[in-house]
Amino acid sequence: MTIPNVVLDTNVLVAASRSRLGASFALLQALRQGRYKALVSVPLMLEYEAVLKRPEQLEASGRSAVMTDSFLDAFSLCIEPVHLHYLWRPQLRDPADEMVLETALNGRAAALVTLNGGDFPAAANFRLPVLTPGAFLQFLQEEKT
Repeated sequence: MTIPNVVLDTNVLVAASRSRLGASFALLQALRQGRYKALVSVPLMLEYEAVLKRPEQLEASGRSAVMTDSFLDAFSLCIEPVHLHYLWRPQLRDPADEMVLETALNGRAAALVTLNGGDFPAAANFRLPVLTPGAFLQFLQEEKT
């Protein structure tokens, strides 16, 4: 069985930080168990940090900036770094989503996991599947059996 490489959109980490009950949190547990590898570029990791440390995110998650740093340190142990050799811009309506798509394309990801699939219509041009956390979790469960 091949371990899939995927890119997690920032909104997946935000959802996981806000609730332990959803598919996003379950995906982080599966990542820690080594069931897949998360591809991350430097710009994407900086985006994760910036968004997770916004005051409204810290308040909603009940975490401090120090706790968020600890989470990101632990998360970084489970990732595969991606060097962005080629920028594919512009492809998307939202320039902030470009780094997510570029990380997936440069890392040759098996999928891009997001809660906002409609933000990535250009992924189809590259035959890159865009999955919700629930759909990717289901894929991992099917692979396990």
